[in-house]
Amino acid sequence: MQILNYLSIFLIPFVIFYILLYALLHKKPAFELFTSGGKKGIEIVIDIAPTIVGFFVAVGVLRSSGTLDLICRMLQPFAEACHVPAPILPLSLLKLFSASGSNGLLFDIFKTYGTDSYIGFTASILLGCTETLFYTVAIYYMSVNIKKTRWTIPAGIGIAFFSLLVSSFIAGICA
Repeated sequence: MQILNYLSIFLIPFVIFYILLYALLHKKPAFELFTSGGKKGIEIVIDIAPTIVGFFVAVGVLRSSGTLDLICRMLQPFAEACHVPAPILPLSLLKLFSASGSNGLLFDIFKTYGTDSYIGFTASILLGCTETLFYTVAIYYMSVNIKKTRWTIPAGIGIAFFSLLVSSFIAGICA
């Protein structure tokens, strides 16, 4: 782990120096390119801000309305048949929408069941191998103006389900 610290200490300044040297050698206006890139980045943030706000509101409504609990109760028999612990279901569903919300649920799971329990292991592995699917797709597709997601969402949900099964299996071996 120490080698990564040393590598990052030298690598980041080296990359910055390399970019500046490249710009100087090719007679490119480095500062102007930097500021125009920053301007484009701010424009993208402004374009996707309504989507981000909408997601935060939707996640808040999903959690506070009890819809998440209702969906988890409906999925519980299926989860039990697949040997997935019931407390993991809300975590796996919320992770599709919000990383910070799922981190909050993870800490609640740790408080209730412990970090070294089967459920704690499963939750940790699950969060380590899944992505905030809807958030990522919305932000990425909004930033590049793609309107149709085609198979992205179904494939992502399938992979999230597979990750849930594999997380439970691996945690069962480790716990």
